[in-house]
This record gives sequence, structure tokens and C-alpha cells, in this order.
Amino acid sequence: MRYEIRVDGMMSDTLAKAFPELDHVVMSGQTVLYGFVVDEAQLYGLLARCQSLGLHVLEMRQVPG
Repeated sequence: MRYEIRVDGMMSDTLAKAFPELDHVVMSGQTVLYGFVVDEAQLYGLLARCQSLGLHVLEMRQVPG
């Protein structure tokens, strides 16, 4: 399954490296992390990582692909 996780603000490249399994792009004052997630455990792990890094998740969604 492919997912997008939108977080508030522009993540530095250093911070984005905390998500090596995802690509990222910065647009309109937000950072979009995107990529394939194999199961719910990985998805919840990604969200927990966002929380532990103090990122404000604006949206998470499954996308076709």
C-alpha cells in the first residue's frame, strides 16, 4: 500500500533521514512523506516516529499506486 503523510512545516534533510523508507517533498509550507508501507504495524511505527520527533501530522492517507 502506498501512503502519504503530510506534516506541518519544512523538514530539514537531516530530519527526513529519520524516515529512510520514505521519500519526501516540501510544498506550500508542508512536508509530504510518501512511499510504500507493508502493513499496519509499519504504518503505526511511522506515526509513532512522527510523534516522538515532535512533528505535527496534518493528514495521512492511502493513495493509489
